[in-house]
Amino acid sequence: MRKNRLFWIIGILGFIFDQLTKFWIVQQLPQIGDTIPLIQGIFHLTYVTNTGAAFSFFSGGVFWLRWLSFAVSLGLIIYGFLGRMRFFEQLGYGFILAGALGNGWDRFFFGYVVDFLDFRFIDFPVFNFADVFINVGVICLIFATFPIQSLTKRR
Repeated sequence: MRKNRLFWIIGILGFIFDQLTKFWIVQQLPQIGDTIPLIQGIFHLTYVTNTGAAFSFFSGGVFWLRWLSFAVSLGLIIYGFLGRMRFFEQLGYGFILAGALGNGWDRFFFGYVVDFLDFRFIDFPVFNFADVFINVGVICLIFATFPIQSLTKRR
């Protein structure tokens, strides 16, 4: 794990943070649909479960979603051991690993994903930190395609 150290740190700490926040929400909000308004009408913490993919696509406990999360996680772990990643690649793949592990863990062991970040002012679907990590990872991978030598030097 000496190779791609940032990838491993982000992947592991992101996964732990995602799981801790989901656990905390389930403890604080005992029933699905319970909400805590942090900024009334704008941002709430709302406990919902999602048996589908992002934005509840394929809802209903689609069996292949858990295997897709597992395959992505396994592929990234293998790449982390074998490949040499540049800075933004480590960031990107690390965040994607954290998100895939976080939501994959939920799908495998519970059959659903806990979502709770509820931006109401734009009527956006409720999501969690694993979803955030995946999106941040994709943005980092986009940056990795830019030829900035000082930031993309292989480590």
